[in-house]
Amino acid sequence: MPTGDAPFHIHLVSDSTGETLEAIASAALVQFEGVDINRHFWPLIRTPMQMQNVMADICDQPGLVMYTLVNPDIRRALEDGCEAAQLPMLSILDPVISTLAGFLGREASHRVGRQHMMDSHYFDRIDALHFTMAHDDGQLPGELEAADIILVGVSRTSKTPTSIYLANKGYKTANIPFVPSVPLPDELNHIKNRFVVGLTTSPERLVQIRTNRLRSLNEDQEGAYTDIAQIEEEVKACRRYCSERGWPVIDVTRRSIEETAAAILGRYQSWLDRS
Repeated sequence: MPTGDAPFHIHLVSDSTGETLEAIASAALVQFEGVDINRHFWPLIRTPMQMQNVMADICDQPGLVMYTLVNPDIRRALEDGCEAAQLPMLSILDPVISTLAGFLGREASHRVGRQHMMDSHYFDRIDALHFTMAHDDGQLPGELEAADIILVGVSRTSKTPTSIYLANKGYKTANIPFVPSVPLPDELNHIKNRFVVGLTTSPERLVQIRTNRLRSLNEDQEGAYTDIAQIEEEVKACRRYCSERGWPVIDVTRRSIEETAAAILGRYQSWLDRS
């Protein structure tokens, strides 16, 4: 265990890209604010020799070892090394795979990186990403009927990053900015059988975000774009526009991109169930 001001070391070891391992570790570590943690990432470990070299580096900076290793020889090299060095270790996916095996009544395939295979879902994600980038910020409104999800919202409500996040999950997403005194695409008034959701946030938060953006661009920070009264009217108008069309509205004030996307997909699934 570290003493004094020494940091904690956590080693993430994977025989694939390590994305799953890194995501799980990140989700868990946010629960420990103020702790000095050094993360060491060791992806694509494919041979016992590679594992032995990594083990030597781990022993130089000992700490918790978290891993996703399918190959039994590589896994044994890591586990033997950790036991010899008396290091704590945790196989992240073992409880999940074991529970699934019992529930499904069959053994796991134990193939490395199967979640990253270029199957049909992979190509669907690529298509969705291309579509989303081409339909960002109100571009190509004539093609909105081809979207799975359409986002409408005032400026600085994270429409673009949310769209890209959804695209990475395979959803073709278009986003339309709601700008005062600028007509929205007429296609929105005639859209049929497409899921549209409004994004909004608190006026106070918008003032802060927009002011910071103008400051970073060395532009004048006064005017309607950052005026609280104007922004309040802008937010109300956007809510009213969506409400008149029966579209749900999600407040992103205290949500991360991931949380906003999860809320959108929850409503999207409900919409699909009713369609």
